[in-house]
Formats: sequence, structure tokens, C-alpha cells
Amino acid sequence: MIMAAMLCMGAVSVNAQESGYKFTDVVRLKTTPVKNQASTGTCWCFATTSFMETELLRMGKGEYDLSEMFIVRQKYFNQTEDNYQRRGQGNVGQGSLSHTWMNAFNQVGIVPEEVYHGIMYNSENHSHGEMAAYISAISATAVKMKKRSPEYYKMLNNIFDTYLGPIPEKFNYKGKEYTPKSFAASLGLNMDDYVEITSFTHKPYYKPFIVEVPDNWEHHQQYNLPLDEMMQVMNYALNHGYSVCWDGDVSEKGFAHAKGVAINPELQKVEDFSGTDRARFESMTPQQRQEEAYKFLAPCPEVNVTPEVRQAGYDAFQTTDDHLMHITGIVKDQNGTKYYITKNSWGTARNNMGGFLNMSESFVRAKTIYYMIHKNAIPADIRKKLGI
Repeated sequence: MIMAAMLCMGAVSVNAQESGYKFTDVVRLKTTPVKNQASTGTCWCFATTSFMETELLRMGKGEYDLSEMFIVRQKYFNQTEDNYQRRGQGNVGQGSLSHTWMNAFNQVGIVPEEVYHGIMYNSENHSHGEMAAYISAISATAVKMKKRSPEYYKMLNNIFDTYLGPIPEKFNYKGKEYTPKSFAASLGLNMDDYVEITSFTHKPYYKPFIVEVPDNWEHHQQYNLPLDEMMQVMNYALNHGYSVCWDGDVSEKGFAHAKGVAINPELQKVEDFSGTDRARFESMTPQQRQEEAYKFLAPCPEVNVTPEVRQAGYDAFQTTDDHLMHITGIVKDQNGTKYYITKNSWGTARNNMGGFLNMSESFVRAKTIYYMIHKNAIPADIRKKLGI
């Protein structure tokens, strides 16, 4: 995943409402406060943690603040093991996907944020560059030496303890004593209840397949649906009280977090532009038209994203696995265009929407890599097609 600091470079802080957008809520689910992944590639964990915290709210369990870094620590360990078995050809970077959270949860449990903050270095915010470099170096050394000695594991755990903190064997929370495993059990979350959904034409529909992105280093399978059904499931979920953990491409200029929106403009007619005469429009290249559109950023016609259009973006490496976020509702603009309320993990100060943004339906159709939902959030007829 690209780090939050890199993704925000050059963005202008303008509220979506101030840019010509007027949004009306369709459905807005209760969620927990926005957090900040800061200088780390851990959006996968922040998005999935937010999703699970919101699941606990939906289930009537109350509000929890769960520790992202407790899960991240186990993920780094799992990566080094995988990299060794792959003779150094594995992925030991900072990124991952939603199922990594679930796998770590099943392995080691989880703890509240107050028990494991994951910052043992001189910083108010998370920063993993130095730690990740040491993890990569130690992992590579074990491969080179063709063994993982007891000292290797000591060094690895010392790195985790130094940067993130030692793992608590037991802790007290709201008057009760727990282990990480017993606390996880007390939450009532069943990882078998969650599935990942995608839509690509190069694999058969209604069958699971391994989406070919580098952060899918665990080779987890996602269920492949036709594009319209992928969107139908997302809409059904949100309208029935289930949130959505989303993974997709945020590299396009239409993704304007600082302006509070993500759009996929068509930009074919002079009427799509504000204050641009026909002669000037006709003299523009397609790239210049895009640049012009992003200057004023207001509701405009968007691309009709077909399965073929979506697949072309993926095959050309234009639609890439950049970032995970958490979708918690639906709004419409003054033209009736649907957008998805999206909770980011870049803190609350980088836009005037408290760290949220609204992604247009066209953008989501084009730029989704996959999303994770509860099985019960899938309509019965589609569940039957998938054999879930």
C-alpha cells in the first residue's frame, strides 16, 4: 500500500460542499472515530479494524477501540515465515489485504488499543520505515543462510518489542482479566462469516479465484461476480445495516481526498466544463481536459463503467491495489448521482469532512479491486450462485 503521506501530496484542502457538491444522506451507518495510519503502509489493518469495530456496533456489542498494531505485528511475523518458505521471493512489505487481519485474529487474538498502542519510539504517530527495513534485512539474511536459528527469532521478536512493544500475556479491561485470545473470544466475531468479493472478466463468474495483486501474498481467494451484481451486493449490504471494507485504486486525479470526493469524469463535451468556451475546449488534448476539470471539481458526467472498461483498466495496470478504506453509507448529490460514504485512515485534519470522503458510483465500479462483507449481507439468490 502507498503510505498516506505520499498519497496526499499536492492536494488542495477544499470541502466537497464548497466545490459545488450538495450531498443528501441515503443511509449512514454508525461507526467508530477516524484514526491515522500516519507514515505506515497499514491501511489494510486500519480499514479492517474499523470494519470489525463497526460490526461490533451492528451486533449490539458496544463501541470498541481495537489495536491495529497488535494485528500488524503478527502479520509481519507471518510474512517473514512465508518469505523464507518461498526462498526469498515472498512479500515482506508493509501492505496486505483484509483477510490478513482475519488470519492474524484467528492465530493470536486481539487486544484493545489502550493495551497495545504499538508506538515505542520517539513519535506521536505511527512510523514503520526503519522497522520495516530491519525486518526485511533479517528476513533476507535467514534465506541467504538457509536456516532460521533460535537467534534469528530472538532478533525478530526484539525488533517487534523495540518498535511496537512486547505482547501482553494478560491484561485487565473494564474490570476483567483477559488474554489476547480470551478477549477475542469475548467479542463474538467469527472470521468464517466474512468473504471477499470482486469482479473481473478474465476469470469465471461465481467462482473464487486469487486476485493477482502483490499484497495478496497469502494467495487468498475472492469470489468473482459480474460487475452489476458486485455493486448490487454492496448496495444491499449498506441498505441492510452492513458496512463494507473496500480495497481499490486511489492513484487517479479523480481521487481527491482533500476535497472530499472521488470521481470518474467523462469529460467529452464542452458542457462538462465550467467557464470554458467551445474553441478552447476543442483545442485541448484529453489530458488537458482532465486538468481543466479538476480545477473546479463539481458534479459532471461520469464514465459509464462496463465490465470491459473495468477490465481494461486492470489489464493496463491503471487500476491498481493502492489503498483500503471503509464504506459506511450512501449519499446522493444534487443531480441524483450515487456516492459511497468512505472512512479513510489519514486522520481528521486532511479535509473538512473529518477524514471521510464520498466516492462516486462510477469511481467505485471502475476502481474497486475487491471488498469484504459479512456473508449475511449478500442477497440470497447471489449467495446461492456462489455456493456460500
